Amino acid sequence: MADSVQRAVLTGIGGYLPETVVTNDEMSRRVDTSDQWIVERTGIRQRHFAAAHESASFMGASAARAALAMAGLPAESVGAIILATSTPDQAFPATAVHVQAALGAVNAFAFDLAAACSGFIYGLSVADAMIRAGQVQHVLVIGAEVYSRILDFSDRGTCVLFGDGAGAVLLSSRHVSVDGPGVLSTHLHADGRLADILYVDGAVGRPEASGFLRMNGREVFRHAVTLLAAAVSEALAANNLTAQDVDWLVPHQANRRIIDGVGRKLGLPPDRVVVTVDAHANTSAASIPLALAQAMADGRIKPGALVLLEALGGGLTWGSALLRI
Repeated sequence: MADSVQRAVLTGIGGYLPETVVTNDEMSRRVDTSDQWIVERTGIRQRHFAAAHESASFMGASAARAALAMAGLPAESVGAIILATSTPDQAFPATAVHVQAALGAVNAFAFDLAAACSGFIYGLSVADAMIRAGQVQHVLVIGAEVYSRILDFSDRGTCVLFGDGAGAVLLSSRHVSVDGPGVLSTHLHADGRLADILYVDGAVGRPEASGFLRMNGREVFRHAVTLLAAAVSEALAANNLTAQDVDWLVPHQANRRIIDGVGRKLGLPPDRVVVTVDAHANTSAASIPLALAQAMADGRIKPGALVLLEALGGGLTWGSALLRI
């Protein structure tokens, strides 16, 4: 193909949400809050909570099966599985190997990636690099989270924000035209000096801690809009594009105010921003692939669309990715 480039092309996508839906009214019976308080501050109306059998690996494998089915590829074709999660099944082995076993992806190597809510963007970047290097032909990038198991339900300002779920994409190596589909660029950042504003106070190496999620919401919000807008501008500049060239913004679904703030900074109208935070709440690493899967399934995002992804999470970590569907 004349003037062709090798790219990681999205060939399949899938999502999984737990069966149990928890509305704001149900949350108000558990903690001192109200539907009005939650909606006004976050835009969240409900979230999904996992049942006992719905682990990160179970949900991740379910989303991955849907992605493989869309691509029409058997699991044996997958060369790598990258699973972004902050709520692994075990300290080790990696939750990704449980997904590999569940899928029967016998030819894939598999590992977990920890970057909190930015995990899917980080995973997408690693997969893109592997494909560009010719290391693998097909990579599953999965975000899977069971945040309901690390929430402190005495912290009413935080526990209402999160939900469970999984999303997965299959990226495949393709030679395409310069203006063809695929991941155009990814941009990753971190600042460990801000690690104490969003974290889980427990790990295998800290047995004295509770293992609950802790967040300084005011500080996270203060940094989020500025850092996310900068990451988005970085992606556009790297590809000699403007915000007006973007067909869809698919942001991390943390808070409607943050989503709206980034959209305003970019000058993007609300009808070009995918929002699922009202129905899913914050599903951390799963939120972007779940939102992307929904918008592709309902026909909003069509082949050829230029899509901008962005996320910020504990670390702090943040980043953006630009891809053509």
